[in-house]
Amino acid sequence: MQRFNQKLAWLPRFRIRNRFTPRMIQALLRASQMAGAGKLLKHGLEAQSRWVSVGGVSVPVRIIRPKGKAKGVVLDIHGGGWVIGNAQMDDDLNAGMVKACDVAVVSVDYRLAVSTPVEGLMEDCLVAARWLLGDDCQEFAGLPVIVVGESAGAHLGAATLLALKQWPGLLERVSGALLYYGVYDLTGTPSVRAAGPETLLLDGPGMVEALRLLTPGLSDEERRQPPLSPLYGDFAGLPPALMFVGELDPLRDDTLDLAGRWVKSASVEVFLLPSAAHGFIHFPTAMASSVLAYSREWITARIEARRVGQRSEEVLSS
Repeated sequence: MQRFNQKLAWLPRFRIRNRFTPRMIQALLRASQMAGAGKLLKHGLEAQSRWVSVGGVSVPVRIIRPKGKAKGVVLDIHGGGWVIGNAQMDDDLNAGMVKACDVAVVSVDYRLAVSTPVEGLMEDCLVAARWLLGDDCQEFAGLPVIVVGESAGAHLGAATLLALKQWPGLLERVSGALLYYGVYDLTGTPSVRAAGPETLLLDGPGMVEALRLLTPGLSDEERRQPPLSPLYGDFAGLPPALMFVGELDPLRDDTLDLAGRWVKSASVEVFLLPSAAHGFIHFPTAMASSVLAYSREWITARIEARRVGQRSEEVLSS
């Protein structure tokens, strides 16, 4: 990881300072995805894009199914600082989960904050979750669900789970939350405010201003309100969680503080990765491979625990 950091030090840092640059990056991303459209086929998998609706609100999702019968479902929420990315960008990671865990993956293609307030992104993810967990989704009815989010997607994943407390029956179907280095306080935790040049991939010093750009017109007190800032939510009733963050990530305190609050209501495993910067699961390192392998083992274990519990309930009821 330390050797790879020497390469990261030469790369430009991700910054949110205007709306033009994210649009340009998004266009480049889509162009690169067109060139690599056959990635899933190499894994023997296919993706289906469709719109799903709840309460008159529709959102696009990308579904990848295993070759056999799915044992569970992952609700995937991609990262990208709320301003870039799409459901397809997680295809490699999602294909790995599909093959290792025998799950289907539903990835949310939520709107981006270059043209939509962050509350609109939260609404898109909540609609996708309510559809997946509700009666309208017959294909995956009764299957345990794991929510997976990375960076901005981890923020949206945690916010979605807190919002689902309005529908306890739906939330009960969620068997776990896997969150990679998320943003959970939109006013900036101490590690964000004190971040220096060693943060590498993320522009730590500019993050507080970037968070303000994402939430125009709000005071810090309003930005701290959950689920906008999940850190300050009520975690009663939420599922077990697995969380990772890098030692060099400005968002270090976000994950550690969230884990400290969440564990009062449900079991939490949290890992602070040495010498790791933001986004480390995408780096070609042994650490990234180990984290992804452990994550998939955890997903499998959570799904199997739910399946065993369901069988026990069926035996007792009969």
